[in-house]
Amino acid sequence: MITDLEKKVIALLQTDIPVVQRPFRQMAEKIGVTEEKFLEVLTDLNQRGIIRRFGATLKHQKSGFKANAMVAWNVDESRVEQVGMAMAQFDEITHCYSRNPAPGWPYNLYTMVHAANEDQCRALAEKISQTVGETDYILLFSRKELKKTSMKYFED
Repeated sequence: MITDLEKKVIALLQTDIPVVQRPFRQMAEKIGVTEEKFLEVLTDLNQRGIIRRFGATLKHQKSGFKANAMVAWNVDESRVEQVGMAMAQFDEITHCYSRNPAPGWPYNLYTMVHAANEDQCRALAEKISQTVGETDYILLFSRKELKKTSMKYFED
């Protein structure tokens, strides 16, 4: 069972986290509890497995990155984990995951790269290719953001 306070904490975590020195204090004040209580509830939700993952989403366009591309890689299945772990070490990669290939689409490893322009994305993909020894890949550039939202479990 989830308490009303837990629902309030979850609802706040679904919003933008304030960019301040003590964001959880500011969030706690919004629901009328102390920062310590807010963190206690958050920790408990995590320990109970109700919240399993907590991450930030960077709005790359506002941070100076004008281009991004999904790089789809065709990697031998026996090397996917090794190659993926090596790729994940690149600071310019924000997502790295494997998927089962679809009929007619041989790619099974995906990375999201960000750079100042498309040429830099291409150069980065080439650098990654040389580093991990994988040459079968394609860049899929983002052209327009149609939707970017997160799940909402509880509303304010």
